[in-house]
Amino acid sequence: GYRVEIPAIYDKYGVRGAVISAVDLIKGIGRLAGLEVVNVKGATGWIDTNYEGKADAALKCLQEKDFVFVHIVSTDETSHTGDVGLKIKAIEDLDKRFLGRLLDNIDGDFRILIMPDHPTPVRIKTHTSDPVPFLLYGKDVKADKAKRYSEAEAEKSGLFIREGHELLNLLFETIPP
Repeated sequence: GYRVEIPAIYDKYGVRGAVISAVDLIKGIGRLAGLEVVNVKGATGWIDTNYEGKADAALKCLQEKDFVFVHIVSTDETSHTGDVGLKIKAIEDLDKRFLGRLLDNIDGDFRILIMPDHPTPVRIKTHTSDPVPFLLYGKDVKADKAKRYSEAEAEKSGLFIREGHELLNLLFETIPP
């Protein structure tokens, strides 16, 4: 292969960041975008991943960095099995063991962007190109009328971002350096 040119996050947004993932492709993209790659013991990319370790590593990164990108792929991987119960467990573990731990321990002004990189419906066990919902929470984020995080609620909102990278504009806008 050949090296792809990706603009550095710092050059575009003026923020320094890190990436945490079990997936080498994500680590490589992060490195190309100028992010520090942080490895977490027990990060497997599966339902047994070290959610707490990823949350703790993210919190530690935020002591020195402006942001951290945490890639958790267990929900995608369990969808490929077609096992709804396993997918629900992955979502619940992500919510409680990663996100809950992160929110219980984060200090100061912050924003969190939650989203999948693509849909993987359990019923077909493969990726689709359908739009994905996203949740942006934190300082200076104006709430919409959504009652829950789902594809159906996202569709009702009327907000559609054509290019995924444009979400970074929402994430980083009005955040002081």
